[in-house]
Amino acid sequence: MEISQGVQYVAFVILAIMMITTALGVVLLNNIVYSAFLLGAVFMSISGLYLLLNADFVAAAQILVYVGAVNVLILFAIMLVNKTEEYQPLKGRLLRQISTGLVCFGLFALLGTMILVTPWQLSTISPAVIENTIVAIGKHFFSDYLLPFEIVSVLLLMAMVGAIILARRDLIPEAKQNREIYTTSLTLPEKPRDLISANNDNN
Repeated sequence: MEISQGVQYVAFVILAIMMITTALGVVLLNNIVYSAFLLGAVFMSISGLYLLLNADFVAAAQILVYVGAVNVLILFAIMLVNKTEEYQPLKGRLLRQISTGLVCFGLFALLGTMILVTPWQLSTISPAVIENTIVAIGKHFFSDYLLPFEIVSVLLLMAMVGAIILARRDLIPEAKQNREIYTTSLTLPEKPRDLISANNDNN
């Protein structure tokens, strides 16, 4: 075994242990703030695994998008809406925990079986190492995977438009005694259009 291969093996073991440990901390800790910070460590360890696979662009995108954007957004959301609340014990909590554990164990067994069955040995006729991964990814995006790439972009656009519409909903003002406003649990509260026009006329 060469020195470079030994270093890669040690780095893989360290990153794998780090990823598994932090992932367990995300789901087992009761403090949601600690879970969010550990989620960032999970993303960084995954980025390190991408580096070991010579996928430098994917590793950089992993840090910029997931650690720098998604994880920070989760932390901001937790800090803004986190409230101290005493939760009442739920009925059948033990049954739910057992069912969740069985589902997780089933997923773990499925992934473990896939890892053991998959032939990981490289073929002798495999292509050479790609020097510029950005160019290779761009070629695949606009040739072999053009349709999935465009579908994902349309879905992201729809999600962005939906988030903007939901964020710009006008909330109902405080209900007056002489006016009844009925809301249901299935609809988001909105300010009635007649109130909006009345306020604009008064202004």
